[in-house]
Amino acid sequence: MYYSEEEVIQYIQENDVRFIKLFFTDFYGAIKSISIQPTELGKAFSQGISFDASAVNGFMGVTKSDLFIVPDPTTLCVLPWRPQQGRVVRFFCHIRHMDGTPFVADTRKMLANLVNEQRKKGLEFKIGTACEFYLFKCDEKGDPTTIPYDNAGYCDLAPRDKGENVRREICLTLEQMGVPPECSYHEKGPGQNEVDFRHDDALNAADNLQTFKIVVKTIAARNGLFASFLPKPLANKAGNGLHISISITKNGKNLVEEGEKSEEYKSFLAGILARAKEMAPFLNPLPNSYSRLGEYEAPGYISWSHENKGQFIRIPAATGDAARIELRSPDTAGNPYLDIYLILCAGLEGIEKKLELPPEVDIDFYRASGDQLRDMESLPHSLAEAVKYAQKGDFIKKYLPYEVVDFFNSPENHVSDPEFGEF
Repeated sequence: MYYSEEEVIQYIQENDVRFIKLFFTDFYGAIKSISIQPTELGKAFSQGISFDASAVNGFMGVTKSDLFIVPDPTTLCVLPWRPQQGRVVRFFCHIRHMDGTPFVADTRKMLANLVNEQRKKGLEFKIGTACEFYLFKCDEKGDPTTIPYDNAGYCDLAPRDKGENVRREICLTLEQMGVPPECSYHEKGPGQNEVDFRHDDALNAADNLQTFKIVVKTIAARNGLFASFLPKPLANKAGNGLHISISITKNGKNLVEEGEKSEEYKSFLAGILARAKEMAPFLNPLPNSYSRLGEYEAPGYISWSHENKGQFIRIPAATGDAARIELRSPDTAGNPYLDIYLILCAGLEGIEKKLELPPEVDIDFYRASGDQLRDMESLPHSLAEAVKYAQKGDFIKKYLPYEVVDFFNSPENHVSDPEFGEF
């Protein structure tokens, strides 16, 4: 539900809210939080709440370390797992300088601006996500182990699927927060689970994914478990992917449903394919990410087709509003605001340049012969290789602020998010 600042303040006063958590996202996708009392909310809206940006990954050093987070009133949400007396609510925030100008590395604002610009041109994007994660047991000290919670397989049932009750609690919590999942089930790996979400506008989809990660971690911990979004937590088992689905509507018409009759749809696809390597260090931001690609239905080559799950892009069998593009290379370690922003930039560039869509490739990549794969262009095989493609090309220079590009081009800044250092 969308609230104005005045409505939010009234809600806080009338609903026994005692604590407010302000969420923002660093450049690498980690969620950060500052808590304030309700009496400070008016100041947060008008001036922002200051924080030390030099202590946040990707916020570019100590020379201009004072930044401010300003809550987005439309993202008001009660945290259901906190007390119902003396409630706790959260907001997602934009990041600004003291004079009110947006901070250049605020990826949430980047995505919001792009979506608003395209909406004025008649283009609307709906984004759906399917996110995988593992549940691991904890030791007697409560520290995570690499022992999966169960040994179930794809779509297995309880009692073999021990995660069923945890997933149900996750889904019910999300529903209470206004983020109802479309479906959930046990995935292929032992202790691996997936939750899929309905299509939403791009900014909401990214916000919802961040909410999802918080809920999964919280509910897992309440059940004595550890939830891992590491792209490849177990060798020789399925990795954790983040499948991003996109539908493109122009003046009310779904271009994906039109298929090859729409030149803009084909060029949008071509644009994403053309920039696949330069996007890789953002869509697959950890060294561990590259252990996932090329096996267990995770793509290893830059290609597209209908229905084939081994593709970089596949077009699922669907009609009407459900017709969509599915990008299968991203993993769960990235920054969802930045990922969706770059994917849309690549597709829109394809439309702008009227790029020609290469032929459909419909082969089983995991059983294909060397002759079949000889002429196929592969995704990068390591983070270092992906970074080189991004630095050598002009894509990130074109679509990211120069301060961000300078930061990205410094090798010492290619650090793993601490969230993914457990194992």
